[in-house]
Amino acid sequence: MALLPSSVDYTEKDFDALRARLIALVRSVFPDWSDFSVASFGNILLEMYAFVGDILTFYLDNQARESRLVTATQRRNVIALARMLGYRLHGATAATAEVSFALARPPAADVLIPAGTIVRTQEVTEPVRFQLLSDVLIPAGLSPPIATCVVESSESRTQLFDARGLENLDILLNHAPYLDGSAIVQATNGDYSEVESLLGSGPNDRHFMVLVDQNDKATVRFGSGTSGAPPTGTVRIDYKTGGGSAGNVDAGRIVVLEGSFTDAHGHPVQVSVTNDEPASGGSDRQTIGSAKVLAPESLRSLTRTVTREDFEINARRVPGVARALMLTSNEDGSINENAGILFVIPEGGGLPTPALKNAVLKQVTEVYPHTLTFQVSVQSPVYRNIDVEVRIYLRQGHSGSSVRDRIRTNLQRMFRISEPDGTPNPLADFGYNIKDADGNPIGEVAWSDVFNVIRDTEGVRKIGDRHGDLKLNALPADVRLRIKEFPLLGNVTIIDGDSGALL
Repeated sequence: MALLPSSVDYTEKDFDALRARLIALVRSVFPDWSDFSVASFGNILLEMYAFVGDILTFYLDNQARESRLVTATQRRNVIALARMLGYRLHGATAATAEVSFALARPPAADVLIPAGTIVRTQEVTEPVRFQLLSDVLIPAGLSPPIATCVVESSESRTQLFDARGLENLDILLNHAPYLDGSAIVQATNGDYSEVESLLGSGPNDRHFMVLVDQNDKATVRFGSGTSGAPPTGTVRIDYKTGGGSAGNVDAGRIVVLEGSFTDAHGHPVQVSVTNDEPASGGSDRQTIGSAKVLAPESLRSLTRTVTREDFEINARRVPGVARALMLTSNEDGSINENAGILFVIPEGGGLPTPALKNAVLKQVTEVYPHTLTFQVSVQSPVYRNIDVEVRIYLRQGHSGSSVRDRIRTNLQRMFRISEPDGTPNPLADFGYNIKDADGNPIGEVAWSDVFNVIRDTEGVRKIGDRHGDLKLNALPADVRLRIKEFPLLGNVTIIDGDSGALL
């Protein structure tokens, strides 16, 4: 259980509340003091103390809130608290794409397009830039004169530093956002390799670690001579910046090649570029919401799969798995003793592929071994469609089509499997995980929750007050879920209460 509530209430410690308390205290001690007008010198002193108290209590509450992972809101504090658990927030990843380079005519001599050349989309203000990861060679006489290469939405950087043999050396890299794992470090005394922590490094181990702050700027840290060998001479750090989901551009958008090129004889050549397939693999940095969920889970099941929750946590560690539910005979009497069924939902919904099921099974039986006598099977989820029919009344100045689209968007957000940052959507869950105040599974989609989502949509004046003006699966009542069912949004029917027409 959290030591602090998720919401901190400041209403009893603000300026007005403190001033009222001070006035009550003064009246109890000095009953003859009755002049609390704005111009009174005593009132000025009293309000000064109330102001100072307002500021101090704000900072005290803020420090208390930011000292717990469950309530922290600032990214730098979440990074520090997660690091205490041995968990590191991941940064952005760079998208890659395969592009084709074509010459206007077969070249008379070899044409080399070097690694690091920039290609980009054609937007003028904020184009998405990619760099070549390797040289591209178009041989002389090649017909058609076309070659392919992989590009990445990143930019290579280099930084030099004079180490002077300093212990516990920290080097702040100048550019951001840093791409995890991209640092290559060389010093006069040899090449260095990256490690998660220097605690296990010996005095002769050439190791370094990278610490990334809330602004995605990286600091390269070297050893003290006891835990890791300090670098000597000139330190060269090659690294990359960039990444993000913006790099996942559609096919045919990478069409601009920066720079001019010549063949081996120095004659200029005309080169064009395009990507026949969309770029993929780019993702934004991990959100603090995701870290709050995953950091504690990283300690729950370190090496083995034992408890029911261990199966769910380890299943979600498999790339491509969004949600998981483990049921045994304790939760479902139809399951045999000493056996369990693991239901997995893939990212984006739908049914998991056989390959994904096998990967999950390997994860919970081999990567994180389970009890040998326990039998587990991985199965597809059981979905329950929730059809919504509602009669609404529009606010003046709002069109029916726009309100209809907003209602559907809000309902889709309510029933989506995962949040944009990849964390589970708390509003939609398996029936077993929806419990009452006593912790008993009640598995339901609450009619009132759907009502609130629709009512709070911009442009909705009210929902009809007649019986049946809001129905879930044809009934004006909660929808009961079996413990293994997961709710999905089905058909949405919206009726204009004024005209009776479908929106």
